[in-house]
Amino acid sequence: MVTIGEELDKAVQGAFTRPIPKTAGAQMRYLVRQHQHSTRQVAELLGISQRTVERYVKNQIKKPRPELADRLEHEVRARWQPQIRAKAKQAAATTGGIMIDVQARFGYTAAPGSTDDARVRHLTLALPPQHAARLFQAQEAGLTEDQLQRIAAEALGEVYFRDNGRRAHGLEVELTDLLDLEFEL
Repeated sequence: MVTIGEELDKAVQGAFTRPIPKTAGAQMRYLVRQHQHSTRQVAELLGISQRTVERYVKNQIKKPRPELADRLEHEVRARWQPQIRAKAKQAAATTGGIMIDVQARFGYTAAPGSTDDARVRHLTLALPPQHAARLFQAQEAGLTEDQLQRIAAEALGEVYFRDNGRRAHGLEVELTDLLDLEFEL
């Protein structure tokens, strides 16, 4: 299933200037450096023994189990190039905004006499910086996926459906089924 939080992370990762480490040993060494050279903290983070972490660091083990490889890559990606990540978020939230390409079922609450049937739409549009800022702030605050969907629906409702207050006054948009989603900074 597509989630807004993961897609926001992917968009920010598109700003990286260097690729993440490829091998398990390099990824493990990176995590150990990030945790002040504490193999114990990395072991707790990944749910493995401290000795296993030490063996990866020394390249005594080279091929992790698939679930460990996924956790390892996820943790490295989450910490990779924090300054670049922060600059990309700041630029999107202040000047550039964010592009959204979404295919979803949109539900409506509208004035009497108009249709409020939910329907699938495919939209590609630029969200202004204030909406990008709200999405990034909500993600950093740890809001749930449903709350992030509500914020995205409000942004899409404002920019696309209500055309920044020029039409469809009182129309409330609800994002019910996310079929496909992609952000780009």
